[in-house]
Amino acid sequence: MMLKSLRIRLILSHTLPLVIIIPLVGIALIYLLETQVLYPELSKQLMGDAQFIAAVLKNQTPVLSNPNLAQEFIVRMNPHPDTYVMLLDPGGHLLASTDPNDTTRIGQVIQKPGLDEALGGVATSHIDYSPMMHSEAVDVFTPILTTSHTLVGVVRMTYQLAGIYHQFVIFRIITAGILGVGLVLGILMGLILALNINRPIQRTTQLINNLAQGDLSKQLEEQGPEEIQRLLQSVNRLAARLHEQEQNRKKLLSNLVHELGRPLGALRTGISALIKGAGKDPQVLAEYLQGMDDETLRLQRLLEDLAHLQEQILGTLELKRQPIHVDDWLPRVLQTWKVNAQQKNLGWSLKIPENLPAIYADPDRLAQAVGNLISNAIKFTPGGGSITVSAGVKGQNIWIRIRDTGSGIPPEDMERIFEPFYRGHQAGRIPQGMGLGLGITRELVTAHGGKLQVESKVGEGSEFTIWLPT
Repeated sequence: MMLKSLRIRLILSHTLPLVIIIPLVGIALIYLLETQVLYPELSKQLMGDAQFIAAVLKNQTPVLSNPNLAQEFIVRMNPHPDTYVMLLDPGGHLLASTDPNDTTRIGQVIQKPGLDEALGGVATSHIDYSPMMHSEAVDVFTPILTTSHTLVGVVRMTYQLAGIYHQFVIFRIITAGILGVGLVLGILMGLILALNINRPIQRTTQLINNLAQGDLSKQLEEQGPEEIQRLLQSVNRLAARLHEQEQNRKKLLSNLVHELGRPLGALRTGISALIKGAGKDPQVLAEYLQGMDDETLRLQRLLEDLAHLQEQILGTLELKRQPIHVDDWLPRVLQTWKVNAQQKNLGWSLKIPENLPAIYADPDRLAQAVGNLISNAIKFTPGGGSITVSAGVKGQNIWIRIRDTGSGIPPEDMERIFEPFYRGHQAGRIPQGMGLGLGITRELVTAHGGKLQVESKVGEGSEFTIWLPT
């Protein structure tokens, strides 16, 4: 019902202005053409005819002194059946007229606009526009002057609209017909445009309804006017973003179940064994407690990653900055990781020069970023491999580099390894965990005003470099 109402409003909005404007334009066009083209042309034609008659009469002055000769002359000289011709003496008295209604007015003084100018020796014309065409259309007065410029009479010629009525009617019909065709075409174009706008809006509305009902997989074809295309693009981006968020939510739940299940299962196994008496042996007890401690440490790291993810979403990441001397701080951060690497039979190399410039950073957050990179290096480097941690200065920046000899990252995964929950396609790299570590690391480095670079070759290992301003 709402879409039908929208369609009706669109059609009315595109056709109603045409229905109102085009008739008004037609009336104005007819008025302009009649007053600025047709009437002036008639006036010009009559003035030429009147001047011709005046030129003939100036050499035949006896005609002007005899009403019968004057009447016979103008009947013979009248060039158009739709015009009336009058002859007036220098006093404005009617001498002769082709209008039968003027028979009783012979000898009377004629009072008409423009006659006084003609009696003064100036040719004049008067146009009386009447849309109803019931009056005299064009009136011209031409003085009859002798060679000595003596006024001997006046020629008046008049076009009666009734006589040319059919010409104006035909003109108006043609004009109205052209405008009518234009109106019909305009309405059709308005309908087509309204339908072209309505269809994508209808599809957009349907897509929004689908989004509200949880169907996030559909995309709209971006067609129609530019404004509608921009609307469709925005809706498609919204649908894609919602779809991506829904997939991330599912990944998050799936990863949470997996990541929480492993340490919890190990903890329950250890607790069950201790309940059954395994703790009576001090060595066995120590091994179980160490394993349980390792699992709780994994849980703690998982919670830290989730907490940081929440900070990213809410935009509440806060840094407690303070001066840090990297050559003193970094070895202490790496001590625990060195033990983990050695337990996995990995070579460990530390190359940190002395007297590095201090940086202004949050030591805990920065340690988390470095720890994520070291943890990945240890996790994805097989036994017998090696890990190298180095640091240095370049320009106004300090760099911290973690290099491993693990499986490396495939090129198709390089662009996406920082996306939340992305864990890659190759089983040898980034298949474990929740896929949050690298994304969190880059966010932490960026929050410090730095950047994170990565270089990797499959089968040769990976190299992550943290750049921080001094």
